Amino acid sequence: MARKILVLADIRDNSFRNVSFEAIAAAKKVASGGEVLSVLLGENVSGLATELIYYGADRVVTVENSSLKDYTSDAFSQALLQVIHSETPDAVFMGHTAVGKDLAPRIAMKKQAGLISDAIDLEAVGEEVIFTRPIYSGKAFEKKVISEGIILATIRPNNIAPLEKDESRTGEVTAVSVDIKDLRTIIKEIVRKSTGGVDLSEAKIVVAGGRGVKSEEGFNKLNELAEVLGAAVGASRGACDAEYCDYSLQIGQTGKVVTPDLYIALGISGAIQHVAGMSNSKCIVAVNKDPEATIFTIADYGIVGDLFEVLPLLIEEFKKEVVSS
Repeated sequence: MARKILVLADIRDNSFRNVSFEAIAAAKKVASGGEVLSVLLGENVSGLATELIYYGADRVVTVENSSLKDYTSDAFSQALLQVIHSETPDAVFMGHTAVGKDLAPRIAMKKQAGLISDAIDLEAVGEEVIFTRPIYSGKAFEKKVISEGIILATIRPNNIAPLEKDESRTGEVTAVSVDIKDLRTIIKEIVRKSTGGVDLSEAKIVVAGGRGVKSEEGFNKLNELAEVLGAAVGASRGACDAEYCDYSLQIGQTGKVVTPDLYIALGISGAIQHVAGMSNSKCIVAVNKDPEATIFTIADYGIVGDLFEVLPLLIEEFKKEVVSS
């Protein structure tokens, strides 16, 4: 069964988040020959449209409006609902991000439609689309189907690989006007907390600390290694609960999901909730003084030792590699 699937692109600082391309790939998996239409909402975003075509969208609809410069529930839901009304898709996908988690339920309520959130996989079986999503803090998985009406779903970042970028692809880009009114929220200014300049959810290298760092001071020692490697710093739930660092750094089932090329786990035991957020890393290096720590069962390389003795050695060796290269 061919399906027309609408995918909402997720933009931050005038560039796409990777989940935009992952959601397109998810749509391609179940469109079954139907059209994958990407929607771009913002103030001056039309110049970004062709990138969505390169990553698999068959067509792009751009909606430019001063009220869409920054995300607000009112403005984005009004704009997206009008596009959905005119395009009549069979399904609407978006990333399971702060925007998607706020916007998708609003659209589902307005359309009286079913919503499957935090999907990590999906497949088309006959007339049905079967979604897989984690439950019980990642200890189990369930398969869900929306049997009637429009399908709404949010796609967990870093779980479905985007299609390979193909700059030879072409597709129609259409500008659409929408009527946005009666806004209850106006964004005057956005002040973002500095996290060191590397986006954790999209970093190629991640240095993460757990309860084994023992203190906020101990956690801060990870920053030197991260700086040498050009890495983002992350943390386990335990480190966040112990107030060694901010929850914005949390990796795991209830935090961010990361898939870096290199993941260095320092003082992390390997609880299943944490592993759910980083197990797809290409290379995992674990440092823990407990030789029975669960993290070693998924690590490509393991170092049994006191992280405060190992960390300076890692910094020294990586500095040598950086200088020699």
